[in-house]
Amino acid sequence: MSKTTASKKTARLILEDGNIFEGNSFGYHKSIAGEVVFNTGMMGYPETLTDPSYKGQILVMTYPLVGNYGIPEMLMINDEALQWHGIPKNFESNKIQIEALIISEESESYSHWTAVESLSSWLQKFKVPGLSGIDTRQLTKILRERGTMLGKIEIAKDNIEFYNPDVDDLISLVTVPQMEKHGTGKKRIMLVDCGCKKSILTNLLKRDVTVIRVPYDYDFDKEEFDGVVISNGPGNPVVYKKLVASVKKLLLKQVPVLGICMGHQILALAAGAKTYKLKYGHRSQNQPVKEFNSNKCYVTSQNHSFAVNTKSLPKGWHSWFDNLNDGSNEGVRHEKLPFRSVQFHPEATPGPVDTSFIFDDFLKDVK
Repeated sequence: MSKTTASKKTARLILEDGNIFEGNSFGYHKSIAGEVVFNTGMMGYPETLTDPSYKGQILVMTYPLVGNYGIPEMLMINDEALQWHGIPKNFESNKIQIEALIISEESESYSHWTAVESLSSWLQKFKVPGLSGIDTRQLTKILRERGTMLGKIEIAKDNIEFYNPDVDDLISLVTVPQMEKHGTGKKRIMLVDCGCKKSILTNLLKRDVTVIRVPYDYDFDKEEFDGVVISNGPGNPVVYKKLVASVKKLLLKQVPVLGICMGHQILALAAGAKTYKLKYGHRSQNQPVKEFNSNKCYVTSQNHSFAVNTKSLPKGWHSWFDNLNDGSNEGVRHEKLPFRSVQFHPEATPGPVDTSFIFDDFLKDVK
């Protein structure tokens, strides 16, 4: 199967340190600004681009050829083959979440039995710009050596300002607008949606629980629940002081809590720990982590810019997992109380499912 993208326009990526990369605009033609980050995954771009944690970011894919297996069909309301509890099967949310995509080579011809359109066509549909013909190896080396930085894609004579997403409330742009209920299980889990990936919800529902999915600024006292999952999401965790205060109340009540990615950082802040920004973050499907005080290692899927400072953990808390590449924290756990969180994604999608047992571990504490 082959599709031809719209005519190309010359565009350029400008980094805040003055580096400029010229390439071809594809997808939706517009200038955009954000934080430039890279992902080393070799596949899984439909899931990656729909991950709400990428809100505010310009994503660089290091794999040289992107788009070769096209894009599967989005959610059809009455098509059970394409949905699960009303959730799109092939994506992590209902739209592309990244600000822009940067790749070395765009595959205009695609082939897969589920594909219905090209990558460029999909980007056009959601008005997301792409930039191809870039030396992504050189760009990634700059981001690794100098750290993640702000950048902007400009087309023709456009001249736009840089934008720092770390100062904004990005979660408000990706959370659900109101409370939703899914499933009919006896255990009632409140899922705090900070930009929740679909696969977190499906992993809970497959374990026969009732999920009460609520916005991140919801009044938790309005609902009855047996445990709480705080989801992944975009941005700087210290921005969300109201959410941290709400989670502190959950800890005082000793409600079982599981935090994932942003949820991990929020839980740590609520416990009294501190977070910091990593030099270039972790974004891939092959991040190795080691469980604390054991020889068990796992390969994990990750997407985050910030990390928890293990040395700042208060008494009663300890590291649960550590990253084997840079030693940064990948999870925390309370010694006696039912509180735990992980920096990686146990739901994967894309990536290995080595750590899906995290959900079972959490639900054992939910009575």
